[in-house]
Amino acid sequence: MRFILPFVLMAPGLAFAAGSGGDAGAPTTTDTTKTCKGVKVWDSQKKRCVNPQDSRLDTDTLYGAVRELAYAGRYLDAQGVLTAMSDQTDDRVLTYWGFTHRKLGNLELANAFYQDAIARNPDNILARSYMAQGLVEEGRYDEAVAQWREITARGGTGSWAETSLRNALRTGETQNY
Repeated sequence: MRFILPFVLMAPGLAFAAGSGGDAGAPTTTDTTKTCKGVKVWDSQKKRCVNPQDSRLDTDTLYGAVRELAYAGRYLDAQGVLTAMSDQTDDRVLTYWGFTHRKLGNLELANAFYQDAIARNPDNILARSYMAQGLVEEGRYDEAVAQWREITARGGTGSWAETSLRNALRTGETQNY
């Protein structure tokens, strides 16, 4: 481990840049977190908060609401929105089930969701990064480094998923989104 970690932390030319990559950086704050309380999502057409179970919001809108609620630390509300999503086997949905469970302290369950997401989509570098950040929190650096290697091998070098994990390996601090 002593010889691996310095290599990871000294990867040349890569700045920590939240926002690079497909699913990266802090989500934009919307009325979902500014106005809506509990398990509600802002419906821009209706101009009001709606129950995601009863709404006709598309999957990407619901997914965005999950990310925003999770970023705001509203993990149970994010899980409420996740339950409204029609495809519970979607690797993005599984990734955020894992993320919210990790943040709520359910580490075993979180890892099961992350592993399921990765099994469904081995190139899901966000799931790999979040799982590895949980491993960092647990002091399991060798396993976290293995995920960092998978992320870079799958073309994730310089992405938010890779740089946030590299930062976590360096500092021990993980991301809330």
